[in-house]
Amino acid sequence: MSQSLSPALEPGSSAAAHDDLLYRKVSLRIIPFLFLCYVVSFLDRINIGFAQLQMKHDLGFSDAMYGLGAAVFYIGYVLCEVPSNLLLAKFGARRTFTRIMLLWGVASVGMMMVSTPAHFYVLRFMLGVFEAGFFPGIVLYLTYWYPARRRAAVLSIFFAGVAVAGVLGGLVSGWIMRDMGGVLGLFGWQWMFIIEGAPALILGLIAAVYLVDGPQHAQWLTANEKAQLIAQRDEDRAALSQPSHASHSSRSFTQALRNPRVYLFAFIYFSLTCASLTLNFWMPLMIRDFGIRDVLAISLYSVIPNAVGAVGLILIARHSDRRGERRRHFAVCTIGGGIALSLLTLHLSSFPAMLAILSLAAVLIFAALPIFWTVPASYLSGTAAAGGIALISSIGITSGIVSPWVIGQIKTHTGSMDNALYLLTVLLFTSGIALLLGVPKETRRV
Repeated sequence: MSQSLSPALEPGSSAAAHDDLLYRKVSLRIIPFLFLCYVVSFLDRINIGFAQLQMKHDLGFSDAMYGLGAAVFYIGYVLCEVPSNLLLAKFGARRTFTRIMLLWGVASVGMMMVSTPAHFYVLRFMLGVFEAGFFPGIVLYLTYWYPARRRAAVLSIFFAGVAVAGVLGGLVSGWIMRDMGGVLGLFGWQWMFIIEGAPALILGLIAAVYLVDGPQHAQWLTANEKAQLIAQRDEDRAALSQPSHASHSSRSFTQALRNPRVYLFAFIYFSLTCASLTLNFWMPLMIRDFGIRDVLAISLYSVIPNAVGAVGLILIARHSDRRGERRRHFAVCTIGGGIALSLLTLHLSSFPAMLAILSLAAVLIFAALPIFWTVPASYLSGTAAAGGIALISSIGITSGIVSPWVIGQIKTHTGSMDNALYLLTVLLFTSGIALLLGVPKETRRV
């Protein structure tokens, strides 16, 4: 019996090893560059969280004004996200990502010119317009290269970029604002926007020559490797046409618009991003409320939750991939993250304890993001993948319009974020339960 099994196992094992080597080759080529681009994009999006520590004082902005400015970004983002992703499907990733990065780089550097609330709102809106489509474009682009079973681990790298952006912001932003204030007559926060916005312009120029639109255009792959990637991609898409998926999958954008589960996903993503954006935008202020007053110390302490979150989300996403399970992993992350946020309202006198609770919240909330994004891909293919993913993202990311404004209002009128944290806890609990109840069990191994 053992002699008959051995020959059968060896080819499969060899094929799996070859498969792993091929995807490692792909990952080493495209992931580091896209990861760097995503880190820069998110840093440019959230660096006003650090800028507010000086900007509000220098320009006379209230918490409510700041919250509205943070929210206005997402109005432009939501309006242009679906069109941008449809353009990517039509014109290709190379031209689309180049356009996005060059334009958002101009808008990000332009933030140094803010002097009134109107300037602040207009530039934040334009930054959202220009950056729209970048993240859903990455999600779509990865479907060109990776089958569903490999995407959680790959996506986790990009969501780790959110945390890495927080780490870089903590290490760099505080230093720039403290030590460069007054250089050439500029405020420290103005130098921060210039220095942190410029890399997007450089990366946009590199993208024009470095990226390819898909495996078929990759000159760094052999003909056999291209064929293998395309075959696995097509096999993955064909699985959506099987009877087990027929009742809930969509292949056209029109079908995606009629699929009620797309809107369930949008609500889940809305709830999740309300919490993640709160960490992104308000973490420096939370740490200040823990009793830390020095701007550089605040920025350095913010490194800890973001660094812990980056490592934790990758480990949790890989565990989800190994187990082939999404629903329970997501529920544990969202419900656990909600509990951690609610514990912040205890206002413990111990700073290390409060920072540990904040770090736990960051790990669980950030880890839920890549796990979530593996699920919609099992329902969408063809044109629906381009438009549907962007639709889920654009509806869900309206949290960026609602959340900063609501939290800014709560903070302005109550002097505390406690009520906002309670609201976020409810949303996280609801999103976890919604995925458990709203997604059939048979889709858990995607």
